[in-house]
Amino acid sequence: MALSGTKSVFPAHLAAAKRVTLKIGSALVVDPATGAADMAWLRGLAADVAALREAGAEVMIVSSGAGALGRRYLGLKTRNLPLDKKQAAAAAGQPILMRAWDEVFSEHGIKVAQVLLTREDTERRRRWLNARETADTLLKLGVVPIVNENDTVATEEIKYGDNDRLAARAAMLVRAEALVLLSDIDGLYTADPRNDPSAEHIAVVEAITPDIEAMAGGANASAGVGTGGMATKIAAARIAGSAGCSTTIMNGQAIRPLSKLADGARFTLFTAQGSSGAAYKAWIAGTVVPAGQIHIDAGAAKALTTGKSLLPSGISAVTGIFDKGDSIAILSDGREVARGIAAYGSDDIAQIKGRASKDIEAILGYTSGDVVIHRDDMVMV
Repeated sequence: MALSGTKSVFPAHLAAAKRVTLKIGSALVVDPATGAADMAWLRGLAADVAALREAGAEVMIVSSGAGALGRRYLGLKTRNLPLDKKQAAAAAGQPILMRAWDEVFSEHGIKVAQVLLTREDTERRRRWLNARETADTLLKLGVVPIVNENDTVATEEIKYGDNDRLAARAAMLVRAEALVLLSDIDGLYTADPRNDPSAEHIAVVEAITPDIEAMAGGANASAGVGTGGMATKIAAARIAGSAGCSTTIMNGQAIRPLSKLADGARFTLFTAQGSSGAAYKAWIAGTVVPAGQIHIDAGAAKALTTGKSLLPSGISAVTGIFDKGDSIAILSDGREVARGIAAYGSDDIAQIKGRASKDIEAILGYTSGDVVIHRDDMVMV
């Protein structure tokens, strides 16, 4: 049974997901015979994504392939290049990759946008918040973000090095409930099935133990054009799982790989504990020392208890020095009532406190939105 536009054809963990992140490896994007983009495969994947969207899910793609496409375009014959040539290949390949994705998605009336990230973008709070706002906005506009590592500027020290872990961080960024790693193997085995015919497929992993990690030692992905093996996929599953996001490893080589799930294709599911929202708020609440404090009036305190965001009009004072993206304490009558991630720095909040949201841009000369702390970035204490 092919995808029909309803979630009933998906496994339960995908059927329930409102946001899905797909990771596509270079070996799938690039035709090994020509070194060009594999347009037939990309069209099939775009059809599957269109069906996912019709079923109600928002979809983000983490796509490899820019470096491989750029090497072909520039006539660079080997993958073992110095950093400057790797960056040049990525710069040349990124527009080629995006043209390919735009072509196949435009056939379904779907717009795409390029999002380039480095490890620092998802580990430094201010950059993380800015990247999340961009990705969130694109998804809400009905756009499919195409994420890739920003290899044109990243040094080895700030690179992920593989797109499996980048995909896990990207899934965390948009609070996806499901991460799907499309590879050339249909999941985790007790040993490398290409070398050991007695290797057994593992359908569900509920905890990543040392035994599970040992199984990944030999089950590496093809060494053709990609960089990620099974070990990096398990590392990605650990990262995603910590944020309440399940991870599926499946074979993506079919023309419409996601539709094969409806036909009973095998995969390995790494389950997640709790929800992405709960994990995120637990992280906020767990900040040992907030960077600063915001003092609010009684009306704002009451609004927060009903699930409202914190507006500048309810703020009476700011203490401490902090930046946008820092975790801060919210106090009412001298008592901490909530904790959250600031959408503005302390200097800017001091200027807009007590004022209406509509005045923010006139006062600051810019706006990061109508709220100082969004309810999604806040936890009551």
